[in-house]
Amino acid sequence: MLEVTQLNAWYGSSHVLQGVSLEVGQGELVCLIGRNGAGKTTTVKSICGLMQKVSGSVKFDGAELLAVPAHRRFAMGLAYVPEERRIVPGLTVRENIRLGLLASPMRGREAQVIEEIAETFPRLKERLDQQAVTMSGGEQQMLAIARAVAAKPKMVLLDEPSEGIMPVLVDEMFEYFAALKKAGVTILLIEQNVGLALRIADRAYILDQGELVYSGSAQAMLADQAIQERYCAV
Repeated sequence: MLEVTQLNAWYGSSHVLQGVSLEVGQGELVCLIGRNGAGKTTTVKSICGLMQKVSGSVKFDGAELLAVPAHRRFAMGLAYVPEERRIVPGLTVRENIRLGLLASPMRGREAQVIEEIAETFPRLKERLDQQAVTMSGGEQQMLAIARAVAAKPKMVLLDEPSEGIMPVLVDEMFEYFAALKKAGVTILLIEQNVGLALRIADRAYILDQGELVYSGSAQAMLADQAIQERYCAV
């Protein structure tokens, strides 16, 4: 579904991604792991069209995306949940979810979609009419994820969803990611909790200083002591 080939990206004159190639098949959950500053977020921003200076190839469902603006990539079924969450102040939980439907074919089924989201995320169901920014960080992260999946995307890119979140909410989140995968949604997951991510993933890539240094099955990485020692404490 996603094919990234020889992807390069720059911040000014700094060449931060250097020939990154990876792929995510339909229905897969693939992890991208690495230490802080390795280029993980830059990779997903490049895939989503949020980097100014990139080269290489990014294909989604067979279509080349590199010249396609970010909003069009979303309309094509590519959803992105950034680490910053970007919950809109002054809006309720319900209104934030609606934002995820503005450019979506699901907009005409808004009430049904919000009902489905509420059933999937019981914590949000209790807070649909609450100001979103008054919720805890973990609940806001759930809202950011719910807003992204409300449009029924073909693929979701998740950037550090468990960052700064209470362990009990992290467990709930990962149960939901596993359920999304079971429902056929394709996922590329960037995650600092490497052990937990690998337990629900099919495959994984390791990024180090802007270059891919390893790829393989998630189970193989879990069993590799050297990888565990070097990367599982990122």
